[in-house]
Amino acid sequence: MSTLYIVATPIGNLKDITFRAVEILKSADCILCEDTRTTKVLLNEYDIHVPMMSYHAQSALSRADEIIAMLKDGKNLALVSDAGTPCISDPGSALLALVRKECVEAEVSIVPIPGASAFVALLSAGGLNTSEFVFLGFLPHKKGRETLFKEIATSPRTMVFYESPHRIMKTLTSLTGALADSSRKVVVGRELTKLFEQIISGTPSEVLIYFEKNPDKVRGEFVVAVEPF
Repeated sequence: MSTLYIVATPIGNLKDITFRAVEILKSADCILCEDTRTTKVLLNEYDIHVPMMSYHAQSALSRADEIIAMLKDGKNLALVSDAGTPCISDPGSALLALVRKECVEAEVSIVPIPGASAFVALLSAGGLNTSEFVFLGFLPHKKGRETLFKEIATSPRTMVFYESPHRIMKTLTSLTGALADSSRKVVVGRELTKLFEQIISGTPSEVLIYFEKNPDKVRGEFVVAVEPF
């Protein structure tokens, strides 16, 4: 029986990896990754010398067929993303669905190796109610975007999502408008676990003003959490 390991990797600080994850990566026949250059940095840090194969959103179907063939041939593979937990807002989810569909008779075992996740890291330190929350992944660029902000404004659960530095100001402006008559808290995590990590908390307008006054901080990876209605 072959195994496909879903291996969480650090979201910034390379020390945020489990002993088990390192062991699995060292023992795998091949490591499937989004960008081999990014994953190579992690492998070098832990003296891991295992062949890599890229698999990302633009990968051809033939690449997925090759991966499935390897599993059916008894190979043990480790799937990683560029950062964090694979298959969460990540192209690996499509591959995993295909493996589950195509490898039923081959008795391929799928084993999660848990670890770092940016949105979980923010929720753990954000001070919001986390008994219930909804993870939205990356917000849509256009279609359905304003409707989603209306849902966030009336949600009885904490809402959390990822945002890019190119759209964070637009998003904070939209949140300020959607939550205009509310004192609800918004928590923004920037560059979590990295050298310039920040967690900014306040009303949408307070957080927006902070970034307007500090344009040099509008860079890096962002996670946003919104207090429930």
